[in-house]
Amino acid sequence: MTRAWMSWSSGKDSAFALHEARSSGIDVTGLLVTMNASVDRVAMHAVRRELVDAQADALGLPVHYVLLPWPCPNEDYERLMTGAVDAALADGATALVFGDLFLRDIRDYRERQLAGTGLQPLFPLWERPTAQLARDMLDSGIDAVLTCVDPKTLAADFAGRRFDAALLADLPAGVDPCGENGEFHTFVLNAPGFARAIEAQVGEVVSRDGFVFCDVLPCPACRLT
Repeated sequence: MTRAWMSWSSGKDSAFALHEARSSGIDVTGLLVTMNASVDRVAMHAVRRELVDAQADALGLPVHYVLLPWPCPNEDYERLMTGAVDAALADGATALVFGDLFLRDIRDYRERQLAGTGLQPLFPLWERPTAQLARDMLDSGIDAVLTCVDPKTLAADFAGRRFDAALLADLPAGVDPCGENGEFHTFVLNAPGFARAIEAQVGEVVSRDGFVFCDVLPCPACRLT
C-alpha cells in the first residue's frame, strides 16, 4: 500500500483529494501545510493555525507546518520545502498528494521539484470537469466557506459565503466552479473523513494585497451559518 502525505490547503480541493486518495487505497498518514509565518495563517487561504489544527484533529492526522517568510522568494520556498520532503520521507511516506485540478504549469513545477526525492506526486482530481467536480464535492458532504476572493474576477461580497449549490448558481460566466484559476479559496468545516464538523463563525472581511479576505473564527459554542 502506498503511504503518503497530503498537501493540505485547508480548503475543499485538498479535502476532496484526500477523500479520493483514501478511497483508492492510499494510506495518508500526515498533512503538509504551508503557512505565512508573519501572520501564522495558511498561505493564500488566510486560515488561522488553530483552525487547521482542528481539521487535523477531526481527521486524526498529524500536521507538519512549513513556515514561509512573507514575501517569500522562490529560493526560500524551495529550501523550506526540501526540509518538508525530508520529514515526509522520514515518516515513511513515498508519495505526496495534491489537490490540483488542471493548471499544467503548477503540476509541472511540483513534478520537477519532487523528481528524484523519493516522493511521487499524486493528483487524484486531475482534469476532472470542474462543474461536475464541484457538485461531487457537495454530494460528498463537503461544507466550506470562501475565505479569499480575487475581486478582479469575483465580487467582494462572495467572501464569507458558503460553498454550496446557491453559490455555484451565482458564479459569473467565466469563473471556474472550483476557483482553480484563483478566483476564490475556501476553508472546509466538514468533509469525508472528519470525525466532527469544525465549529466556527465568519468574522471581519478586509481588502489586502489586491484580494478580499474573510476571517473565520474558532467558535466552540456555535456553528457557522
